[in-house]
Amino acid sequence: MSAPTQRSPKVTEREARQVAEAARQQDWHKPSFAKELFLGRFRLDLIHPHPLPADEDVRRGEAFLAKLRAFCESGVDAARIEREARIPDETINGLRALGAFGMKIDPKYGGLGLTQLYYNRALALVGSVSPAVGALLSAHQSIGVPQPLKLFGSQEQKDAFLPRLARGAISAFLLTEPDVGSDPARLATTAVPDGDDAYVLDGVKLWTTNGVIAELLVVMARVPASEGHRGGITAFVVEAGSPGITVEQRNAFMGLRGLENGVTRLHRVRVPAAHRIGPEGSGLKIALTTLNTGRLSLPAACAGAGKWCLKIAREWAAEREQWGKPVARHEAVGTKISFIAATAFALEAVVDLASQMADEDRNDIRIEAALAKLYGSEMAWRIADELVQIRGGRGYETAESLAARGERAVPAEQLLRDLRINRIFEGSTEIMHLLIAREAVDAHLAVAGDIIDPDKDLAEKARAGVKAGGFYARWLPKLVAGQGQIPGAYGEFGDLATHLRYVERTSRKLARATFYAMSRWQGRMELKQAFLGRIVDIGAELFAMSAVCVRAELLRATGDHGRPAHQLADVFCRQARLRTDELFGRLWANTDDLDRKVVDGVLAGTYTWLEEGVLDPSGEGPWIADTTPGPSTRPDVHRTID
Repeated sequence: MSAPTQRSPKVTEREARQVAEAARQQDWHKPSFAKELFLGRFRLDLIHPHPLPADEDVRRGEAFLAKLRAFCESGVDAARIEREARIPDETINGLRALGAFGMKIDPKYGGLGLTQLYYNRALALVGSVSPAVGALLSAHQSIGVPQPLKLFGSQEQKDAFLPRLARGAISAFLLTEPDVGSDPARLATTAVPDGDDAYVLDGVKLWTTNGVIAELLVVMARVPASEGHRGGITAFVVEAGSPGITVEQRNAFMGLRGLENGVTRLHRVRVPAAHRIGPEGSGLKIALTTLNTGRLSLPAACAGAGKWCLKIAREWAAEREQWGKPVARHEAVGTKISFIAATAFALEAVVDLASQMADEDRNDIRIEAALAKLYGSEMAWRIADELVQIRGGRGYETAESLAARGERAVPAEQLLRDLRINRIFEGSTEIMHLLIAREAVDAHLAVAGDIIDPDKDLAEKARAGVKAGGFYARWLPKLVAGQGQIPGAYGEFGDLATHLRYVERTSRKLARATFYAMSRWQGRMELKQAFLGRIVDIGAELFAMSAVCVRAELLRATGDHGRPAHQLADVFCRQARLRTDELFGRLWANTDDLDRKVVDGVLAGTYTWLEEGVLDPSGEGPWIADTTPGPSTRPDVHRTID
């Protein structure tokens, strides 16, 4: 059998959309708070009273967190990881001994069986010490082999692999390729059937987090359609030590210097058909479904980062004096501290609520998880940036340099570098905007999508028009008035009731704006990405405000810091309302059309004169590396943990 020689297949924009649409989870079998929010229906009953974990889950989770905390204090040398750009073997083995690689694996397979809530709290704890260690555990369990097997694996696969994974066999997820990012329709790695009992994989995978040290891989590859084979993008469990697998490079990044991330080449790698996860063609659906809860690991790490930033800001701003008083007492710095405190509270509220909703499994949380990822990654970056500014020159100085001259080794600049990737991987901010926007308008497309579909004939469009007319006749009148206009509504929330009334009113306003935009642009709506991004950002602020109010009320009811929690919630909501009102203003008053003209000019070379007067220090080489399948010509840098 000869290896294929083609690069990424050429696909049209429409074909790419069709592939992405086919991978979506189409149906809504459970209620969704965020979906209703975008439709102008504020279903507070879906999140309030705040869901709580079972007593046994709390006991098991808290017991593990205590052990993990003790290990992190003595067994994780964050400075060494940053300095050597590698997580020491003894640290990984210590995590194995704790069972940290099996946090989400059922106890019957040797795992700890933690809930999503406590798994995320564990990631926040570990990530506060070393984001690289947090990424190691998250990539293994949130998107690596355990989660897709848990959701889609056969019993034989679970029996074969989950005990190994729980004991610490590290796993990685291989989807991205040098010429394929968020457009999976162009996936070039192939899995050619070899008889009835195996597939032969060929291709190159990029940015394989954990791939440098992994024992087991989830590989996404394209099965060619043929007689007896449906074909399509398919998921496989692959032994990392299989003949033909070469880790050609360990990549280095701006941050997360301990990340074991590489380039993996697969050349005629024979994989048993029994290692295929699900049917052929279901790979993308498996990946997206896995991410429904897997995405919560990133906002968990972001919440932990926010907490740490608050601690450092509090201690430093009280110690450092300028012009006769602590810098915290100067309003220019104080407003930054207030933002950090309020937003740290919000990030924890969002991730805890989404995690507990995932554990209860009463609601469909695909939008909530995506919003948590989007909001957490963006706001944590802002928090870290503000901390660096508060610290001034010391914020820009490395922890090692600070220690060398006798000061406390605060790694503020490292955190800024480490957090930056969260806005890119597991769905960049721009992709998350489009993904969430697609889910937010799903109800509209379900009833009116055929009207704007160019492939539908007049009869189909007419039937869709009738269907849409009935839906909007019932829906639109409900957007006129609601609880948010009743002065005493949500009174049980005390001083926070005004914010919930705002969320209810603004949810209806958001739905009206979305409907107006769809009516105005129809089929061109998908091209209005800047507009859709603002719609999603408004929804994210409303979701965060809701989570914050519900959490603050929970803390008040349980007598656990209720009054200060209400104060933080009030400040956060007031800040969020300002951001929301600004976003609404920019829906219709913006430079989007002018921006497109400038882009046309940039691409046409109209402004190349502006680039004169500088030198480009970039090295030689192609923008995208060659991914032609074939045997590796480079040494294998895969390493085994001793």
